[in-house]
Amino acid sequence: MSTERPLIFALHGSQDYARRVARHLGCDLGEHEERTFEDGEHKTRALERVNGRDVVVLHNLYGDERQSVNDKLCRLLFFCGALKDAGARQLQLVAPYLCYARKERRTQYQDPVITRYLAGLFEACGVDRLMALEVHNLAAFDNAFRIPTQHLASAELFAEHFAPLAADAELVSVSPDAGGAKRAELFRQALQRRIGRPVGSAYMEKYRANDVVTGALLVGEVRGKVAIVIDDLISTGGTLLRAARACQEAGASRLFAAAAHGLFTGGTELLDSPLFEGIVLCDTVPPFRLPAELAARRLTLLDSTAMVAAQLAENYGIQT
Repeated sequence: MSTERPLIFALHGSQDYARRVARHLGCDLGEHEERTFEDGEHKTRALERVNGRDVVVLHNLYGDERQSVNDKLCRLLFFCGALKDAGARQLQLVAPYLCYARKERRTQYQDPVITRYLAGLFEACGVDRLMALEVHNLAAFDNAFRIPTQHLASAELFAEHFAPLAADAELVSVSPDAGGAKRAELFRQALQRRIGRPVGSAYMEKYRANDVVTGALLVGEVRGKVAIVIDDLISTGGTLLRAARACQEAGASRLFAAAAHGLFTGGTELLDSPLFEGIVLCDTVPPFRLPAELAARRLTLLDSTAMVAAQLAENYGIQT
């Protein structure tokens, strides 16, 4: 492995996050240009020589007020192809929020498996390695790609944040559905290590068919405990609210929510609800869909850039 630091690029919309990653690594972002033409077509090129260099491209693949998720994805794919055409030795893509990760299996007749198609696009454009933070289904993520993948779990970040809550209270890690039980278990174990005493576990029954969600069974003991409902992302917030109501009815003394990615496509219902004392997120997706005052009052954002930088430092043998 070369001891030369990789060049790090970030496309528009991800540069604030990427600069913080680069700062942890003790370097600056590489220079590039992005041009949009009159007909809506575009091109992106590096302004630094990449021939023979290891290159990292960081891009958060969520749709925002400027670009749809597909706009961001298309620009990223073309940029990756251009970097490989220019002679980049190895190209690592870092997507803290990875788009289409929820469409990883068939739920209806002739359904697409978009995670697998996404993998094919990345591989066709020369991506050699992919890193993502808290994907929806880790097994599907691993199996979709033929290139090496790295998954960063948010469990330790959340455990560090919630450990001070422990005091003399009993804590329980709650998954809002059975599919997220492994994620909640990783968090439970991390929190248990930090506080040095047992942390309980529970999960909600959940079935989804054509966007209709059913299931009301809560498995696990939450009575008299501080319940932390943990998920990979918040979209409308309905899943977390279902779990919160079930925990409240089962006698939980306090309720908190934690999720790696906050999309908030369903408005402010989750934040308006008094059920959760606090809602904790990673900083992969800024809460731009929410009123700024409400977001500042109800949300706690945890910095995930040090974790991303630490993994990159390990990959490239960088001393930080």
